[in-house]
Amino acid sequence: MSSEDEAYGQVAKSSLKLKGLGGKVTKKKRKKQQEALEKALVQRPPTEEETRNNAAFSLDVRTKAEVAFERSQFKRLQDKVLKRAEKSHKQRVEVFFFINS
Repeated sequence: MSSEDEAYGQVAKSSLKLKGLGGKVTKKKRKKQQEALEKALVQRPPTEEETRNNAAFSLDVRTKAEVAFERSQFKRLQDKVLKRAEKSHKQRVEVFFFINS
C-alpha cells in the first residue's frame, strides 16, 4: 500500500471547482454613438444612390452555362412533377399490384 500512496501523493484532494458559478457575469456595454447610428439607419429611408448601388450588386453573375444548366434542371423537375401528377396514388398502387400478381 505504501507504493500506491507514493503514486498518488501529489494529487489534489480538494473538491472540483466549476467555472462560471462563483464569478460575476457582466455584459459588455454598447457605445451610445453606435446605438444612435443604428436608430438613424433604421428611421431614414434609403437614398437614390444607395438603391442604385444595391441594384448594381444584385446583377446576375452566373455564366451562360450555369444559367442553361439551371434552366434544364428546372425543366426536368417540371417534367418529373407532371409525370407523377398524371396518376393518383390509388392508380399507381393498382398498377403495382397488377404487375406483381
